[in-house]
Amino acid sequence: MILTGPEITEAASDGRIVITPFDPVQVNPNSYNVCLGDKLLTYTEDVIDPYHPNATREITIGEDGYVLQPDQLYLGHTVEQVGSDLYVPLLFGRSSVGRLGLFVEITAPIGDIGFHGQWTLMLSPVRPLRVYPGMKIGQVMFFVSLGEVDLYQGKYQASAGPQESRYYKDVAVPTT
Repeated sequence: MILTGPEITEAASDGRIVITPFDPVQVNPNSYNVCLGDKLLTYTEDVIDPYHPNATREITIGEDGYVLQPDQLYLGHTVEQVGSDLYVPLLFGRSSVGRLGLFVEITAPIGDIGFHGQWTLMLSPVRPLRVYPGMKIGQVMFFVSLGEVDLYQGKYQASAGPQESRYYKDVAVPTT
């Protein structure tokens, strides 16, 4: 089952869901709009290696915005810290943003029960697109879980700002 807008509001007020800051205007019929933070990360190497840490460059989005370029992966973040110890959060791009040609969080929309922090957003434009800090970029939906809950305690817990991949922490790298 998916939580409705009124239930999201109630759950945010009684602590079952944490959304900080919470703005009632951002509540939809069955989701909550999240906004783009003011930092982006891009990888600086031509080849990204999942078995090793990868260098990144931080970009600050000013009030005049920042133009995202095609064929470039940008890691952004939500302004809001979002989490729940009861519900499964899913984050998708807003349809209005998709209609501008921006892919948001296409491959990893599901959050873990127990994660609390700002969400890292994978942003990929199909053509040059100006983005602004604070623009509504996505929406989070909350689903009821069934069964025993094992709270998330992983490597991205309490994230603040965009987080580069830490895939390399999950694999044993063969030595040569």
